[in-house]
Amino acid sequence: MILKKWNELPNFLKVEEVKEYYDILRKRKISLFFKRIFDVVMSFVLLVLLSPVFCILAVLIKKDSQGPVFYRQVRVTQYGREFRIFKFRTMVDNADKIGAHVTSNNDSRITKIGEKIRNCRLDEIPQLINVFIGDMSFVGTRPEAIKYVKEYTPEMLATLLMPAGITSEASIAYKDEAELLENAEDTDRVYVENILPQKMQYNLQSIRKFNLIYEIKIMFRTILAVL
Repeated sequence: MILKKWNELPNFLKVEEVKEYYDILRKRKISLFFKRIFDVVMSFVLLVLLSPVFCILAVLIKKDSQGPVFYRQVRVTQYGREFRIFKFRTMVDNADKIGAHVTSNNDSRITKIGEKIRNCRLDEIPQLINVFIGDMSFVGTRPEAIKYVKEYTPEMLATLLMPAGITSEASIAYKDEAELLENAEDTDRVYVENILPQKMQYNLQSIRKFNLIYEIKIMFRTILAVL
């Protein structure tokens, strides 16, 4: 991953609140380079090893409900670039058009097989494709929908200096996020006002602590959290 020069960043990122985090990353360019090398090699290996799992889950999803195998919602990654995330579809087709972009445990849009896939966190593994092609990284701020990025404070924008990630400190701390939203009348409002700011504190702190050893530890902690 190559960090752009300050004057090459999108204008919305060139603010004082972001500069502090930019200077931290600028001093760690070598780590950023090897982070990308690790992402490419490891995602390729895992895609090959997990290809049988991909095929099995694809068949189960298609047999369970109508719609595509993958869920391809638009999300936001490094420098504010929009991309389509790969996830196994765990909800009815066009679920984002009939409800909030975040889900709770009692969400009626979740399919039968989708609930099982979510419980095992298997819906996330197609994001290895996003990692391989450079949209995402193994570790980084979870990619948010455009509507939530618009709610970022100037400091939160610093998380867009790096690619979005499959996992993070915030992901581990909020692995049961759906339970927190279960009884909310307005899930979008509760997410933006209560959960997002707290998750962003973890994400910003992770930029301060960034190095490859730290990120590998997060990956192992994520595996333990899922288990």
